[in-house]
Amino acid sequence: MNTAIILAGGVGSRMGLDCPKQFLMVQEKPIISYCFDIFQKHREIDKMVVVVCEQWQPFVEEYASKYGVSKICGYAPAGESRQHSIYNGLKCIAANCPDTDIVIVHDAARPLTSDEIISACVQGATEYDGAMPVISVKDTVYQSRDGQSIDCLLKRSELFAGQAPESFKFKRYYEIHNEVTDEEIASTAGSSEIAYRHGMEIRMVKGSERNLKITTIEDLETFETILKGGV
Repeated sequence: MNTAIILAGGVGSRMGLDCPKQFLMVQEKPIISYCFDIFQKHREIDKMVVVVCEQWQPFVEEYASKYGVSKICGYAPAGESRQHSIYNGLKCIAANCPDTDIVIVHDAARPLTSDEIISACVQGATEYDGAMPVISVKDTVYQSRDGQSIDCLLKRSELFAGQAPESFKFKRYYEIHNEVTDEEIASTAGSSEIAYRHGMEIRMVKGSERNLKITTIEDLETFETILKGGV
């Protein structure tokens, strides 16, 4: 069984809006619903767990019902950090879908992932311990401790930007979260980071420039343009 965790607990503070970005309406439909559509239709996704703040859960339930999202098997509360939210989702899977073999972690604010990326992640977690879509870094990247002086030159050809969804063998990924300290969970920036640190072999698969995460107003405008067929 393959179960997706849909992370919808963010507050979207970087956009400066009252409504979290994943619940913004685009063409009379909340952004999270575009994300649901992809996972609902994907043949390799059996169940979904949604991580969401309590106040927004009725909103999510309303639109899940409206658009026939039947794979949701549970809801988990948002955590203090993104990785805490993932941990809460893992606990929900353990309680409601204990037969899960592979867990796929995705951001509700990333509504344009593809069937191909999801399938590649499932395959990667079947052959390895997990998988993460990546894209090549186009710009030259410099390391600087103070943000003013260059401390290190990095080789661009060896640098990749991680995307979501990220997939993992469920039992081992869950065990890691049960074993580590709360401080380590809080300091984890990416889903695959904690897995890599604890010996899981994570396969990089091909991501897509189109698989954008809506973080800024410009990202939102790009998403709207894509839906209109402009990109």
